[in-house]
Amino acid sequence: MKNTLCLLFLCLSFIAKAQTALTLQERLGYAKDAKLLIVHADDLAVAHAENQASFQALREGQVTSASIMVPCPWLAEVAAYAKAHPNHDLGLHLTLTSEWKHYKWGPVSDCGDLAGLVDSNGYFYDNCAAFAAGTAPEAVERELRAQIEKAKAMGIEPTHLDSHMGCLFFQNPVLFGIYLKLGREYGIPTLVGKDLLGFLPEPFRQVMTDQDIVIDRIFMANPPDFARGMDQYYTSVLQSLQPGVSEIIIHVAYDNAEMQGVSVDHPDWGAAWRQADYDFFTGETCRKLLKEQGIQLITWREVGKLLKSK
Repeated sequence: MKNTLCLLFLCLSFIAKAQTALTLQERLGYAKDAKLLIVHADDLAVAHAENQASFQALREGQVTSASIMVPCPWLAEVAAYAKAHPNHDLGLHLTLTSEWKHYKWGPVSDCGDLAGLVDSNGYFYDNCAAFAAGTAPEAVERELRAQIEKAKAMGIEPTHLDSHMGCLFFQNPVLFGIYLKLGREYGIPTLVGKDLLGFLPEPFRQVMTDQDIVIDRIFMANPPDFARGMDQYYTSVLQSLQPGVSEIIIHVAYDNAEMQGVSVDHPDWGAAWRQADYDFFTGETCRKLLKEQGIQLITWREVGKLLKSK
């Protein structure tokens, strides 16, 4: 009987704590029913067309955040932007693949002894599975640290971390653990969503700690969405957005000769796709939807303050 009462007490205590636990939006100082949204542009530094469209969308559109591919050639332009905008919300798009047909890049760190990190030409592999198949975790961590340190040395103070092509999310728990550990060590949030965690096997969830901030939902258009029209996809997302903290991942660039060359034979996430993202998130339709749906735009810089307050 005594054991039964103790168990009942523990269960009631757990339920009470769960009921009184603050939501992420409440921890950020918003109401429980607030719809908070980060509109996030990936792939800065991949091309001049990508940078310029992203800067414009950050200045005048509804884009609130972006992340940088440190190994890519147009990093210096992003660093100059960051210095001119010290309150920027620029994170790092930790990069371990080089997916385009002819436009390639490789490691920031010394690739001489980075076992399995590059192909026979010294470039990153073009897909996550090939990268993860034979790469030593020590090499991955060394490369990611080098990317973070290079960004900081160029005057960029990252507000968050995420993963190019999701390579650190889905391959194995060791890589996911490295990703989370770097966020903790540098004191900045890493992109993780409850929907992502629900999809991942249990070993991935076991590497998480209470230091890791988890947002509610992550949205990103896929090829079928692009085929049906980006306006239709993003309108549907915004009209159905639920209370909590969500992120929409987009890719914005101008559909010009440079970006067409970068993305040749790669229509998915290519130049036309990126122009469509730019058009929607700098357009009036998006602005009106955000207002009509009562959606408040926030940044990763705002989320990161929760870590600094601990």
